[in-house]
Amino acid sequence: MKKIIAIIFILYTAFSLSGCAQSTGQIVDSESESQVQVRSYQTREYDVDSKLAIRSVISVLQDLGFVIDRADTLTGTISATKLDGYKIEMTVSLRQKGDTRTSVRANAQYGVKAITEPEIYQDFFTSLDKSIFLEKNL
Repeated sequence: MKKIIAIIFILYTAFSLSGCAQSTGQIVDSESESQVQVRSYQTREYDVDSKLAIRSVISVLQDLGFVIDRADTLTGTISATKLDGYKIEMTVSLRQKGDTRTSVRANAQYGVKAITEPEIYQDFFTSLDKSIFLEKNL
């Protein structure tokens, strides 16, 4: 009898705990723009090598008031934080495409929420366009 009660208790506990799992949901919800649209204004390609692109990204982030947390030239990842009454974290990933082409993708977060407004990324890439132009032509 004790074995049956123990088995029932274990099964009851297992079924009860399985109902506690939560769905994390989508990163971009159905009401906002699709992930493809968000990625389209988070990414740009430049006709420069990755070393020049990394230097330019670091300069632009610092010019925009960010503090560089990590910069890994081997993986092409730069993380930065801006504290100006609020906390914005930005991660920029660079990927070499061929000898002289680099893809740059920026991803910004406010707290734990991803920033999906295109204006934030347009400002960043406008500054990066200017920085890369100056680096190439100096």
